[in-house]
Amino acid sequence: MQFRRGGACNDDRVTHVRGRIWRDGQPEDNFEFSSISEYLATDGTLVWCDIYDPDHAILKELAEELHLNSWAVEDAIADSERTKAVVYKTHTFFTVYEVSVKNPAPTDASESTLEVHRISGFILPRGLITVRLSPHFDIDELSRRFDELGGQDHGVGSLAHGLLDIVVDGHFDAVQSLDDGIESLEDDLFADQVPRNGLQRNTFRLRKDLVALRRVVLPMREVVTVIQHRRMDGKTAAELDPVYADLYDHVLRVSEWTESLRDMVTTVFETNLSLQDARLNIVMKKLTGWAAIIAVPTAITGFYGQNVLYPGIQSVGGFVASTAIIVVLVIVLYLMFKKRDWL
Repeated sequence: MQFRRGGACNDDRVTHVRGRIWRDGQPEDNFEFSSISEYLATDGTLVWCDIYDPDHAILKELAEELHLNSWAVEDAIADSERTKAVVYKTHTFFTVYEVSVKNPAPTDASESTLEVHRISGFILPRGLITVRLSPHFDIDELSRRFDELGGQDHGVGSLAHGLLDIVVDGHFDAVQSLDDGIESLEDDLFADQVPRNGLQRNTFRLRKDLVALRRVVLPMREVVTVIQHRRMDGKTAAELDPVYADLYDHVLRVSEWTESLRDMVTTVFETNLSLQDARLNIVMKKLTGWAAIIAVPTAITGFYGQNVLYPGIQSVGGFVASTAIIVVLVIVLYLMFKKRDWL
């Protein structure tokens, strides 16, 4: 649904709102945004409200109605916020980042292959309110997973787990894509024909993507721990702790994978520099060898070019002798340098 803010300020901005409601574990189709406070005050009710591209005034009015922390509301719509979870008296606020891989991949080697979308949420005793600034997050997937797992029987903690699970799955896909990219770099690194400039650009792009991914992945451990131990729906720990423990394990795996990839891309970068130095040394060694060989005929022809009389001047024998000396010395030097792998 779309909710248009009214009032005296004549703001025509449209805030997109959708939601679902369950009563005693059974879904209902009569969700109304204007009645959200009534839903949250009713026992046996579970509410999920998703707000996309919210107007600040609408969100502020909702916060006052539900007694949400004003600083948390500001963080939910701020341009840049880190991944975090903050516990307040009546609710828990969190901010996470969903990461997806661009498809098709960008043709520009300097362009990032990842898309990052922020999702903020307010966890209340009987509901979850999500706030998004980007339309690209698949909110329908969360609804499908929640229904398939029967999450309505486990309260808002299960709803928050479903959201975090989708986010972490996206992190897995992103880190797998970066891993494949680094493996491709390793193949190019030792290829016979190496695209030097392309390799360097790809290396720096992967390093930037890993830094961006690491920035949103590492704090997820804190977010999962806070939400797991600060559920406000009164559910027993035995119901949801196992799934949260599994989610935490996935977060750890992504974090460790990201750290290992950072080490790998650093190794690729350093190896590339080492290989460039080695190739330069080989080139200089060969150029020096050929320069030494070329110096022999240069010295001999320079000697015979003196403006003085010497044996063999202006005779066929002198020409044959000088040519023979040049050929013999060049062959000898070539064989010697080749034997020592200088050529």
